[in-house]
Amino acid sequence: MKRILALLLAAALCLTIGAAAAADEPASREIIEKIVVLYGANGEEATDKIVELLGELEEVDAAAAEKWAKILWHWANKDLVINEDVLPDGLPDTDELCLVALGFQLNPDGSMKDELIHRLETVKRCAEKYPNALIVCTGGGTARDNPSATEAGEMAKWLREHGVKSSRITVENLSQTTAQNAIYTLNILKKEYPQVSKLAIISSDYHIATGTLLFRAEAILQNLTELEVVSNAAWKAPGGTLSPMFQAGALIELLGDKQTAYDIYMDNYDIHEILPLE
Repeated sequence: MKRILALLLAAALCLTIGAAAAADEPASREIIEKIVVLYGANGEEATDKIVELLGELEEVDAAAAEKWAKILWHWANKDLVINEDVLPDGLPDTDELCLVALGFQLNPDGSMKDELIHRLETVKRCAEKYPNALIVCTGGGTARDNPSATEAGEMAKWLREHGVKSSRITVENLSQTTAQNAIYTLNILKKEYPQVSKLAIISSDYHIATGTLLFRAEAILQNLTELEVVSNAAWKAPGGTLSPMFQAGALIELLGDKQTAYDIYMDNYDIHEILPLE
């Protein structure tokens, strides 16, 4: 893994910083999707091909190449530490810190499943430890029989009922996926809370890496250079996993290609359409 990190960092440093080359969006997106799927499917084995494709991307859209080299660096870095139950010491106890509470699908009647309640218990502990931090509850309507219920709305209600001040809580209730959690949450923070510069992702343990990757990636794509994911807290779930290929689909969703993303989520995507590594 050190080899892929070194090569991707070298590729990023070699790109033209701030270049304003005219972008060919369809060509750029095609190259980016190849890069993302190659890493999702093959990991470190795809390093040489990824570096080659980053070079092709720079020729088409230097600004995009710079951004995606940074995103790939974060993705390839496997040193993420997941904090169980509560955030670690040392984070700023001011409103520059935002706790991002990721949702989970509701029951058909709109009530919360146990996993989401466990996540909220973690959020509450973090909110008590950092009483000046803002909180964003993110997640849309996923209750089959109750269209008025949203994950974020139910989460905010639970937090208020358990002593968290309403003034600290913001609701993002449109998203249906983790990629959309990142897009819509950052849109809200950029517009309404420009003082926020640090994010802490709170979810189940198997979901932390994906959430961290997507929020970092979306911040890069939105040119939010002052915003960074600095920590996390997780409920330790008894099961669950999200593969690198699933993460690839989520990154493609950030690009706006929902069809390809959902094909990957549903395991309907033919990875053989991508160029071979050799």
